[in-house]
Amino acid sequence: MADKVVEVRNLTKRFGDVIAVNDISFSIDEKDFLILLGPSGCGKTTILRMIAGLEEPTSGEIYLRGKLVYSSEKSIFVPARERGVGLVFQSYALWPHMTVFENIAFGLRVKHLDNTTIKQKVREGLAYMQLEEMENRYPQEMSGGQQQRVALARMLVSEPEVFLMDEPLSNLDAKLRLEMRAEIKNIHFQTGATTVYVTHDQVEALTMANKIAVMNHGRIEQFDHPKAVYKHPATLFVADFIGSPTINKIKGKIDAEGSGGKVKVSFGNFSILTDYAAGGVFGRDKEVVAAVRPENISVVGERGKGSPENVFSCEVNTVLPAGPETILKLKLGEIGLNLLITQEAEYRKGERVNVYIPPEAVLLFDSETGKLMEK
Repeated sequence: MADKVVEVRNLTKRFGDVIAVNDISFSIDEKDFLILLGPSGCGKTTILRMIAGLEEPTSGEIYLRGKLVYSSEKSIFVPARERGVGLVFQSYALWPHMTVFENIAFGLRVKHLDNTTIKQKVREGLAYMQLEEMENRYPQEMSGGQQQRVALARMLVSEPEVFLMDEPLSNLDAKLRLEMRAEIKNIHFQTGATTVYVTHDQVEALTMANKIAVMNHGRIEQFDHPKAVYKHPATLFVADFIGSPTINKIKGKIDAEGSGGKVKVSFGNFSILTDYAAGGVFGRDKEVVAAVRPENISVVGERGKGSPENVFSCEVNTVLPAGPETILKLKLGEIGLNLLITQEAEYRKGERVNVYIPPEAVLLFDSETGKLMEK
């Protein structure tokens, strides 16, 4: 357990009759950057606050670097100030009556460090975050991005063993968010600090984390590396939550064996070939959801590339140009499809196009359980 920097065991938090966090367990290693990802109200911030010591769990255990800091059974609750964690909040939490220098120095003064050491550490933090000329300003005299840099500098100078960040970029505009993502990722790379970061923004999760915990209704639906979460979502919820445009979901039934003994799924008057081997759990008429990422669908000629079985004639419903990309919303019978073209493209509403869906790009989920079916 000593090599686990953060370990959470069977953690539960109730607010009255509401279960905010439901029997969660996970651990992260040295230098990990874990992102707790999920919609509002899924319990991710509550988990962060329990790790920090700002919220007392209902039951379970929390270990930081092998030290038990919370246990319901053993009646242990180590207060936040003794846990060796640094916190950055969505609201920045800066003292409005203190200058930038004093805000950054605040935690160091609480530790009763001498003035020379405090000045040295604060100036190092200011330089690191490129705030040297702003040390005498007050928070209200700064932009949101500058205030967030102050909050990060305040955390850094305290040299915590674990960084905890609660949606730190959600108040910033799109350009600043992009810059601060890179800033935080660079801080993590240079300091090697183990980080737990809360967000509902899937782009932040996919670009910054080396591990993602996707949460839903107080539970972890998938805990994995970003690429695995995107390419092999464990549940239909994860598949639907991750990715933009949203993954295409087609409800259907196992129809028959296609070419090469592969599963075919029928929906309406259509059928789609997959590369799942027929037999086993894939009994005829079993209800499934076939899911395909928009970037894996391509506009083709009449026959398409590869098997012509997965070429469909669709009607263009909406064209959404997005600079170097184009998003098409298509109609295939009663089914709507999202298609992402990674270049500028000219299409008109009502135009008919042929699209090809590669069998290997189709993921099948059990309609009843919502779980990904194994190939």
